[in-house]
Amino acid sequence: MKKRKADVERKRCVACGTCVKVCPMDAIRIVQGISAEVTKETCVGCGKCAKECPADAITIQEVQP
Repeated sequence: MKKRKADVERKRCVACGTCVKVCPMDAIRIVQGISAEVTKETCVGCGKCAKECPADAITIQEVQP
């Protein structure tokens, strides 16, 4: 079974912090006020961050286990 993880397109990210607030796993942080970064080990791929991102910079990707 493939796992799903959030992936941030840094060029589109505006570092607003919305994803940080909605992530139930605390798997996202804003790095140096520039863009969001996902901790892949913690991310469960629920998609809440992608749904709430106003810049449409987050997608949920399938990854190999």
